Amino acid sequence: MALEPTLDRIPSRSLEDLTDSSLPIFKVEKVQLQFSISSDFVAAQVANNVLILALSTGRILRIDLDSPGDIDDIDLPKKPHEVGLIRYMFLDPSASHLIVTTTSGENYYLHTQSRQPKALTRLKGVRIESVAWNPSLPTASTREVLLGASDGNVYEVFIEPSNEFYRREDKYLKAVYRVPDGPVTGLRVDGIPDRPDVRRIIIATATRLFHFAGRIGRTGAEGSGSVFTKLFETESPTVHEVAAKSGPVPSSLNVSPDPPKKSAADEDDQNERAYAWLSAQGVLYGQLRTNSAPSSLGSTIFNNSKMLPRSKIPASESASGRRRPTQDPISSIMLTQWHVLCFLEGRIVAVQRLDEKVVYDQVVLEPGGTMLCLLSDQKENTFWLLTTREIFEIVVTDEDREVWKTMLAAQKFDQALQYARTSAQKDAVATASGDFLIGKKRYLDAAAVYGKSSRSFEQVALTFIDHGEQDALRKYLLTKISTYKRSSVMQRIMIASWLVEIFMSKLNSLDDTITTKAQLIEGTNTAETKDELGGIRREFEDFVNRYKADLDRKTTYDLINSHGREQELLTYATTINDSDFVIAYWIQRERWQEALDVLKQQNDPDIFYRYSSVLMTHVATALVDILMRHPDLNPRKLIPALLNYNADNTVPLAKNQAARYLNFCINQLQSTDSAIHNTLISIYASNPAPSESALMSYLSTQSLNAKPLYDTDFAFRLCIQHARVQSAVHIYSSMGEYSSAVDLALKHDEIDLASSVADRPTDTDPALRKKLWLAVARKVISQQSVGSIKTALDFMKRCDLLRIEDLIPLFPEFVVIDDFKEEICSALESYSRSISALDSEMDASAATAESIKEDIKALNNRYAIVEPGERCRVCELPLLSRQFFVFPSCQHGFHSDCLGRKVLEGSSLTIRGRIRELQASIARGGRREREARELDGLVAQQCILCGDYAIKMIDEPFVSEADDHNEWAL
Repeated sequence: MALEPTLDRIPSRSLEDLTDSSLPIFKVEKVQLQFSISSDFVAAQVANNVLILALSTGRILRIDLDSPGDIDDIDLPKKPHEVGLIRYMFLDPSASHLIVTTTSGENYYLHTQSRQPKALTRLKGVRIESVAWNPSLPTASTREVLLGASDGNVYEVFIEPSNEFYRREDKYLKAVYRVPDGPVTGLRVDGIPDRPDVRRIIIATATRLFHFAGRIGRTGAEGSGSVFTKLFETESPTVHEVAAKSGPVPSSLNVSPDPPKKSAADEDDQNERAYAWLSAQGVLYGQLRTNSAPSSLGSTIFNNSKMLPRSKIPASESASGRRRPTQDPISSIMLTQWHVLCFLEGRIVAVQRLDEKVVYDQVVLEPGGTMLCLLSDQKENTFWLLTTREIFEIVVTDEDREVWKTMLAAQKFDQALQYARTSAQKDAVATASGDFLIGKKRYLDAAAVYGKSSRSFEQVALTFIDHGEQDALRKYLLTKISTYKRSSVMQRIMIASWLVEIFMSKLNSLDDTITTKAQLIEGTNTAETKDELGGIRREFEDFVNRYKADLDRKTTYDLINSHGREQELLTYATTINDSDFVIAYWIQRERWQEALDVLKQQNDPDIFYRYSSVLMTHVATALVDILMRHPDLNPRKLIPALLNYNADNTVPLAKNQAARYLNFCINQLQSTDSAIHNTLISIYASNPAPSESALMSYLSTQSLNAKPLYDTDFAFRLCIQHARVQSAVHIYSSMGEYSSAVDLALKHDEIDLASSVADRPTDTDPALRKKLWLAVARKVISQQSVGSIKTALDFMKRCDLLRIEDLIPLFPEFVVIDDFKEEICSALESYSRSISALDSEMDASAATAESIKEDIKALNNRYAIVEPGERCRVCELPLLSRQFFVFPSCQHGFHSDCLGRKVLEGSSLTIRGRIRELQASIARGGRREREARELDGLVAQQCILCGDYAIKMIDEPFVSEADDHNEWAL
């Protein structure tokens, strides 16, 4: 089926219904002044939200519209009868600089921070008609400004405010150009983006429009000389001319204001303003292009401009409803972002620049009313109409609301989509654009547009299928799926599955094309098809990455498998993290490194357990490296894989990867699982290497623990099974079964091993040690011949518990005593030396006992001399006044009760309790003598000033609370 490129297929609602028309675009509102006016307005300007009004009395009112209550009331230096009425005012876009010109040719300058206008003496007598401000504003000075005069001259002036009385404001004035046909009614200076030394100058008169573009000249310091002279001297203007009419004709040049923030237009359009020139023929308007060479810029602008004649503006009607026979020309114009505002016959008429459609026509002034001026604030996008007594604001609301319809009617679909606001508007644009592209057979472009429209899914899909446009269908489906919400599960799954089928068919088709070309034409270059194949594969990968949640796993696997696309199958599995499939895929093809690369990225322990057996068989080292980076794995579940690997490999233990991993679990992860330890012992014991060093090292380390972490019975059986005698003996020893350990070692003729075990019960059980050594001796003696008896005896000297009399019964009966003569003599000499040593010790003990007896006798004769004036060392009273104790060794004396009290204070609870118990018993009349001796022994055990009591009281202060502190004052 074919779709014609018409707008009839836009959704049933009309375009008018898609426009938000809650508020009119334009509305003229009268401004209520908050102050009274004593005279008429004669001039006005507005910029940067500052409104400046000139009154016929010579007063100037400067009003900040953000705070309209604050008004600067400024007077010209001279009265109107001296300098004439204010004729025009010119305000720069930043509202920093104001130029005032009067009817008598006097000109003044006023800075925003000043309230005193300064006369511009160099401009005296120049009747200024227009001003082109420097595009570099705002600055402290005006910099280089162009002035258009009524005599056709264009002047360049540099104005710099100064507080010095004798200094002129205008630094220089120079006439740089002259137009031949009357007043300069409009001036404009623009900069060119990215070309700071190039300027565009537009000069307007009543019949001509001049366009200059070229380099300006710099003359040293700023303000030192003209910069525009060079441009006017070197460049020729591009001129647009209209036929002249008799009589005065309104003429002005107007430029559109700054775009409000970031509009929908392209960035290039942000720098391009619209201009409008009012002449006798009507309004010439267009874009001030900046993207052409300076030499052709003027012709480009004029060639693309349009003329809005007066005839296109509806005629005014009389009070009776009839058209007026004569139509007045347009009095004044003003540009908004998208419209031309015209004032004529008391009406404001808004004409859209795109299609010259009149969108607003409103009578503002009563018949006979006179307009003073139309004003626009370039920065704030506000618009004003003033009469001599009234101020009106032209309120603009959503000016670009109708732009999308105009662009759509002109089949400028990209621009229409930029300005469409609501989803319904965007849908209308997308639908119309898709229909247009289908008619042009631009199916791929139509697919992208249709995907964002509400056009029936079935209708669009069938259109592409009927035309055999599978690529366009794929693009449409990719676009369409992105428009569905996540909640539209069925639609997303259906489209995603269909896309998988389309991708597979396309890939197979390209593969067949490459194969066919290569077979039919030898040497055919298939690079282009291969590039396309690579592009489709990348597109498929992007699709799967983005919409993997919308693909049913089983359905997708079946679709890809049905086309035999293994690479795409792997791509899909990798994208959805189906690691089982990917690892199995690489293992089936024995691509071990690829399988390991996928395994490295996994965090699911079950995947490691599932594939560890086959990977340990083929890439054990690399797998163990990966396993060691995952301490969260349960090593017990990897034991089957480790045992299978050990059974199939006879590598040395140093290269055994199973032992390496188990050692990592034991030493680094501190595993206490007996299964892990038993598996390691099994690997060590079953290794064909004769050395037991690895197993013995492990067993020695485990013997340091209070309880071994392996199963000793299991380990012992393995050691016996694999003839690991040294390890088995070690296990017996670690269990304390020294007798069994020695017997096992001797059973296998391991004399040195048995000897080392026999020495282990050291001083704790000498009898057991002697028994073990006798067993070793029996084995050694039984292995020696008669001629080697001396060798056997020398071996037995390694144990200090064995004597010759212990060994004699072990020798055969036929051994003669001559073989033991030296040993027997040595033993007898040793016994003799031992007896002599004992005699010496007994004599020394007897002498010590006699000395002690003498000391005891001397104790009964000890005494101490007590002088008559001797005092108690505690209470300082005479010692002889009552019962006392004297210590002979130190001559310190104490009353018995004083000494007892001090001993009670410093004694332990046990001694203190016993002293009180004895005192109570004596008081009751008990066994006085014996208890008194015990009490004296406890109390007078040692001097309280020289013994342990004094040491215990080292932390007591010298001055107690009972002492007089004043005695210690210095």
